Amino acid sequence: MMMTQTILLTGAAGGIGTFLRTQLPPYGYRLRLADVKPVPDAPDSLAFDLRDAAAVREAVRGVDAVVHLGGIALEDSFANILGSNIEGAYNLYEAVRQEGVKRVVFASSNHAVGFTPLTGEGLIGSDIPPRPDTYYGLSKVFGEGLASLYADKYGVETVSIRIGSCFPEPRSPRALATWLSPADCTRLIHAALTAPGVGHTVVNGISANTRAWWDLSSARALGYEPQDDAEAYAAEILAEHGELDPAHADARLLGGYFTTVEPPV
Repeated sequence: MMMTQTILLTGAAGGIGTFLRTQLPPYGYRLRLADVKPVPDAPDSLAFDLRDAAAVREAVRGVDAVVHLGGIALEDSFANILGSNIEGAYNLYEAVRQEGVKRVVFASSNHAVGFTPLTGEGLIGSDIPPRPDTYYGLSKVFGEGLASLYADKYGVETVSIRIGSCFPEPRSPRALATWLSPADCTRLIHAALTAPGVGHTVVNGISANTRAWWDLSSARALGYEPQDDAEAYAAEILAEHGELDPAHADARLLGGYFTTVEPPV
């Protein structure tokens, strides 16, 4: 597969989208930025709601691939999740199919498998069954299923990345296992955009963390070579917070405290 040139980046005003706006172009990509609100310092960015199918299709027209970060990134009411994350994902894939775009990178989440137990018996692969911990996690399960359908039925290839904790620095003892550095996130997305013959591939999205819970074999098979390790922050984090309490959800379940969150009424 030849390197893609023009990438539609949805969710470009969000946390991950903000650093990708500067870190993806050095890999040779031209970005078309989109969000539900105007992207700061990007006067040419597109602002539309993912529920607007016509606007989504217009945004997709003429691009080589899509990095889909758009949608609600925390737990919310089912009605809100349904519109932004489920209907929005459907509109995105329909636009991609109609416009002949052949590659999507889908921002899935560890919360698609959040009720997976942390047994300590080896690393967790990307082939485990869905066990969503929230309506948000459920929407990511839907997105992965949608990607599988469109790969098999229409030839739209997708890499679904089950992102761990993607921040400039890890913030908690749990994140010493789940951290995905911005630089490694960019490396993983670049690999997902350029690897040949991915069909629909699900990968775990973390850095090369010493305390990792997740196996990175399927991500490395795409050409991903993580360079960062949350262990560099371990002494500071553990001095502040201590080790994980074995009774806490963060130590028992992959999705951590999300497994205890109730959606807003």
